[in-house]
Amino acid sequence: MPIEAGSKLQGKVTGITNFGAFVELPGGKTGLVHISEVADHYVKDIHDVLSVGAEVTVKVLQVEDDGKIGLSIRKAVDHPKPSRSGRGGAGGGKRQKKDATFEDKILRFLKDSEDRLTALKRHTESKRGGRGARRG
Repeated sequence: MPIEAGSKLQGKVTGITNFGAFVELPGGKTGLVHISEVADHYVKDIHDVLSVGAEVTVKVLQVEDDGKIGLSIRKAVDHPKPSRSGRGGAGGGKRQKKDATFEDKILRFLKDSEDRLTALKRHTESKRGGRGARRG
């Protein structure tokens, strides 16, 4: 069975270094899982996550012409898709309708942008004492 990019395989950890882990794949080939591809979170010491002899599922990221095989453990795990209602992050707590049209989104963006620019101008003018802004 040829090893191709994108395929998921079972392997056994044969060696661990400070930059990653070597995994023996079916057919006797060996690939490298870089430390950044071991887990979804930051891994300072790979020994905290993996040990020699551990069975792991890996996803083949790339197969180089010289035979080097790049692997990932974190991409081999199927994650459930996040629900849209549970999203946090930017947006100031405002929720948009799921079925809002592109035009509605653009209008909301323009209004928010204009409000922010007005607030920024007001704040800047107050720091300058309002000079130059109220000439008439």
